[in-house]
Amino acid sequence: MAAPQDKDYVTACGRLATALSISIAAARRKVDLVASREGVRDSAGRLLIAQRLLLESQGVGEESRQLLDVLLEAVAEEANYLGDD
Repeated sequence: MAAPQDKDYVTACGRLATALSISIAAARRKVDLVASREGVRDSAGRLLIAQRLLLESQGVGEESRQLLDVLLEAVAEEANYLGDD
């Protein structure tokens, strides 16, 4: 019989999965991988790692949106350019 999961940990993994557009199982594996690298074995530590990864993924998303906005701005000399039809 499988051990019961911590509700907060499962919720954090679900949010991480949604933010990264991956499955919940993949999000759990990602958290487990980081936890093993950092030597964290308790459930509270894994919860903190899941929350940290979620915050990092949200920050990367915001940076990506800002970079895309900068890249999509027209350069002054190309603002009125019409391509050949």
